[in-house]
Amino acid sequence: MHSRFQAAFASLAQDLQAALAPVLADEHFPAMLSADQVATLKQATGLDDDALAFALLPVAAACARADLSHFNVGAIARGVSGIWYFGGNMEFLGATMQQTVHAEQSAVTHAWLRGEKSLASMTVNYTPCGHCRQFMNELNSGLSLRINLPGRSPHTLGDYLPDAFGPKDLDIKTLLMDEEDHGYALTGDALTEAAIAAANKSHAPYSQAPAGLALECRDGRIFAGRYAENAAFNPSLPPLQAALNLLSLNGYDYPDIQRAILAEKADAPLTQWDATAATLRALGCQSIDRVLLG
Repeated sequence: MHSRFQAAFASLAQDLQAALAPVLADEHFPAMLSADQVATLKQATGLDDDALAFALLPVAAACARADLSHFNVGAIARGVSGIWYFGGNMEFLGATMQQTVHAEQSAVTHAWLRGEKSLASMTVNYTPCGHCRQFMNELNSGLSLRINLPGRSPHTLGDYLPDAFGPKDLDIKTLLMDEEDHGYALTGDALTEAAIAAANKSHAPYSQAPAGLALECRDGRIFAGRYAENAAFNPSLPPLQAALNLLSLNGYDYPDIQRAILAEKADAPLTQWDATAATLRALGCQSIDRVLLG
């Protein structure tokens, strides 16, 4: 078991500990539960979906990297596929606060990068901030997304974000988690191809500036992230943060990063390059390249 889970695991009920122990045994547990694993945990504990998600929130919060605030937020996104995706807030020493990833963003992006088609609900241990409410409004599940908070009856995102402004106000038809393919040819080595493939699936309907970022670890593992744009602009999530989120959720650390490649459109009206390079260097990665898509 990865050391980050030990305290959270010890706080769980004994029956949940016994059922969850084999799942967490892998040092690189991917911070997700298959539908079969969820069913096994429910059978072992007698908990329903909502109660089990609440019980697992300490495990999700253990995924957080709260290096600035020391305030761990955990979230569990439940996909329509039946798969559950953990998320935790991420903060980066040496970078600006704007690079922060919120727990709900972490769980949403985790599900998106795993190929989930839509979300049914989000369980989180603290009330979603306005930034996260706006970010989740970009999803194809929209304002009907169910939000579960401890000690409160379930509400929809629409309840937490009344009179919402979102993609439909700008006549955007393809929403976050819908299928996208920007059609750029895959070229170069495996890391470059992973970055381009991520750019092809990125969500950038407002800037038309698709971008993808791939990280290669010292053991050869590759993690790729995609740009997730938002109708309100500021809650947009850069491809680097998406990739770092996936890397961290899989139990890797920043010193494991050996090199990085950013793939972005050559003539785009905005660029990810400067912020990407600055943040990666703050995290200790010096081998950073870029491929321009044309």
